[in-house]
Amino acid sequence: MGNYLTGIKVAYSGIGVTLQITAAAVIIGVALGLLIAMCKLSKYKIISLPAAVYVELLRGTPLIVQALILYNGVPTLLQANGIMFRWDYPVIAGMLACGINSSAYVAEIIRSGLQAIDKGQMEAARSLGMTQLSAMKLVIIPQAFKIILPALGNEFIALIKESAVLSVISITEITRKSMLWSSATFLAWPAYLGTAFVYLSLTIPLSRIVVYLERRMAQSDRS
Repeated sequence: MGNYLTGIKVAYSGIGVTLQITAAAVIIGVALGLLIAMCKLSKYKIISLPAAVYVELLRGTPLIVQALILYNGVPTLLQANGIMFRWDYPVIAGMLACGINSSAYVAEIIRSGLQAIDKGQMEAARSLGMTQLSAMKLVIIPQAFKIILPALGNEFIALIKESAVLSVISITEITRKSMLWSSATFLAWPAYLGTAFVYLSLTIPLSRIVVYLERRMAQSDRS
């Protein structure tokens, strides 16, 4: 029993790095995702086509490959062109990799939410004198947010779990901590069951919060 408790304790020691990466990735993912979603909805091909390609490339390749390209490939490319660069802080590369990857999924979530809003909402807002930007910000996006909240919540929970692949670029997060401890002690079961327990302690409360918010919004709509 003591080994299992130690395994949990070791995994918890990496929780700070995992949460830092997830928080930064959420911010990057939402900001980029909203921009990409708006570009995909543009009627101009010169804007919508690159956005569509961006989404397909990121959704069609694994996060682990994207992280390796960012962490190893980008410095190699820059150094080949005479620019000396390396990631002194791998965590930053991990934040960017997760955030950029998430932005493709968030973009599709936001796009589908925006398209679910009746076009008459925009027309009504414009008839009241609002600009298109104001109408999007004050009328369309708040309504779309209620629709996409469950999907966004699931994406953010997935980010916590997917951050485990960043151990391949030397980031010592939850999974990496457990891997190092397992290698040193040969206690695989306590190490990885502890890892699973820590991830569950993060994802289960978050999923309950998302369900709670969804119910509150449904109640406000009925009232």
